[in-house]
Amino acid sequence: MTSGLLVEAATRVGALELAARVEVERGCLALAGPSGAGKTTLLRIAAGLLRPARGLVHCDGDVWLDTAAGADLPPERRRCGVVFQHYALFPHLSAHDNVAYGLRRLPRPERRRRAAELLERFGLAERAGARPRDLSGGERQRVALARALAPRPRALLLDEPLSALDARTRAGARRELASLLRGAGVPVLLVTHDFAEAAQLADEVAVLDTGRIVQRGAPAALALSPASAFVADFTGASVLVGMARPAPDGLTAVALEGGGEIASTDSATGPVAATVDPWEVAVAPADRPPGPTSARNRLSATVATVTPLGNRARVGLETPQPLTAELTGAAVRDLRLAPGDRVVATWKATATRLVAR
Repeated sequence: MTSGLLVEAATRVGALELAARVEVERGCLALAGPSGAGKTTLLRIAAGLLRPARGLVHCDGDVWLDTAAGADLPPERRRCGVVFQHYALFPHLSAHDNVAYGLRRLPRPERRRRAAELLERFGLAERAGARPRDLSGGERQRVALARALAPRPRALLLDEPLSALDARTRAGARRELASLLRGAGVPVLLVTHDFAEAAQLADEVAVLDTGRIVQRGAPAALALSPASAFVADFTGASVLVGMARPAPDGLTAVALEGGGEIASTDSATGPVAATVDPWEVAVAPADRPPGPTSARNRLSATVATVTPLGNRARVGLETPQPLTAELTGAAVRDLRLAPGDRVVATWKATATRLVAR
């Protein structure tokens, strides 16, 4: 048995056929993937809110679920804290009483002490008497997390913990949550559809696609070496498909569907997906192409979108296949990029990863 949290399940939910196994010995594992991939289903099985056709849930040597042996502890007997998407706080209770709710079996003085201790730890001591409607989104999130940790659970389960926040507060709340999870002291299983969120919050990411885990590893490893075009696309890389063949100087040339050719230092032959991270792509006006450069890859493009992201901007490019560049805000202003502009996109062969398709 695992010393942390083990969840293994094979079941059908609607059109989804789930067959997945995850283990978290320590730290935080993010279950990441698009909607309908099976992330929340696996979390609900861990919490005891859904019984699979076949499955196991072990935590610190205790059996919470073993369908083959007929074991199935109810949710209230599984020592796990759960934070739901919209936090599920009791609207008529104060922050203090929400945190203390899960401690009803303790003497009242102990309940008060434990709730006050957690509110202090999460920077909410001065908001102890406030009700959820009077708290900010980030404060509600912290109250929900404090309530989940109050009974000293053996595992912590979080279902899209930032989805209820608006874009303005999400970035700050994400940083706060990352800090809190590092100090949780128990295995954490977190569900998200956002790879950037998973990368900031989790030690490892397990990517789900149609009920299967298709790759697991550190966020940087997944972004650098995706096992498939699906993983590359999910991690934010541009994916260009074509036919690969050997080229001079030990390179591989890829003839892109729709036109154009790029080079990679990876070896491959036949149908491939070529991936490149947006920050590897440089952009220059078509009438002022860049000077001497070691970048082997050059594609003519039209600017489709310019999306500010703090001090950066994502630039969507129309080429024979969609391409994305990530530039500094200063670069976008200096180039005066706007939709409809003709540009040249360049990047190095060493930045181009190839995966079979």
